[in-house]
Amino acid sequence: MYLPETYFLALSFMICSMLCWGSWANTMKLCPGYRFQLYYWDYVVGIFAGVAMWGLSLGSFGSTGLPFLQGLSAAHFHPVLDAIVSGALFNLANILLVAAIEVAGMAVAFPVGIGLALITGAVGSYIFSPQGNPWLLFGGIALVITAILCDSLAYRERESASRKGNRRGIALCLISGALMGSFYPLISRAMSGPEALGPYVAALPFAAGVALCALPVNAFLMRYPIDGGERTSMQGYRRAPARWHIAGIFGGAIWASGAILNFAASRVHFVGPAISYSIGQGATMVSSSWGIFIWHEFRSPTPRTRMMLFWMYVCFLAGLTAIAIAPLVRP
Repeated sequence: MYLPETYFLALSFMICSMLCWGSWANTMKLCPGYRFQLYYWDYVVGIFAGVAMWGLSLGSFGSTGLPFLQGLSAAHFHPVLDAIVSGALFNLANILLVAAIEVAGMAVAFPVGIGLALITGAVGSYIFSPQGNPWLLFGGIALVITAILCDSLAYRERESASRKGNRRGIALCLISGALMGSFYPLISRAMSGPEALGPYVAALPFAAGVALCALPVNAFLMRYPIDGGERTSMQGYRRAPARWHIAGIFGGAIWASGAILNFAASRVHFVGPAISYSIGQGATMVSSSWGIFIWHEFRSPTPRTRMMLFWMYVCFLAGLTAIAIAPLVRP
């Protein structure tokens, strides 16, 4: 399998991961009126497609470790179980994130939900595998917290006429973020130690965990939706245009691409999982930009809203810069 050999290449992997994780939700916007529960079935298929694509390409070439298919045949039970549980936790978090996007929009769901996930995931990953300068890493995380608060204030200003929607959107974002931050330390453990899985191999049981969790959870949410919408059924899925199914599959493949690039970068000894995950979660900046500038989720913002959004970007950029240089500076 292939792993980046220099920090520049590893950083390129992490930046590509950030772009993928921040852009996949645009495929939901291509399906107007399509319930997120129905979209999610195609999204899960897309995750498997993305894992297979990268496993049979970069995962099968290079001079590090075993090729993808050989790595699968040599996989041990405990790391595979860690990867499956990690995928299940991610799935719970992601379903709530997709619901939050429908309620609050991309410009809010990602900064609040993924920002909180960045905090919990980075801290957990650093405890598991401390890499990089902790002052820069956690100083960057503190700036990200400030950015989350700025975005939350901007959202509150936008939704001042609808407190109920405000509460529901923020609640979904916070629960999603807490769960999203818990999956990465587990997948990191699956890729560490004497029985470690390679990043391309670990992605397959991770995807299996996503699917195993999605079957009961998404089916339940079709009957009891949490986004305030009506119940839906598979009849709506069958009636959906083919382009909507393609968009969902494409969205899952984009997310899987970001995950595998991030997993691979985290295996580089001078990077580590905390830094790789933290830079990947710069997806918040990418998704907020899509929501604000392309989908116009903050139409006619007040001066106070514009100020909060401005400081959100300043704090996120400063925080991500500090996290990115953390591997280059001695503690």
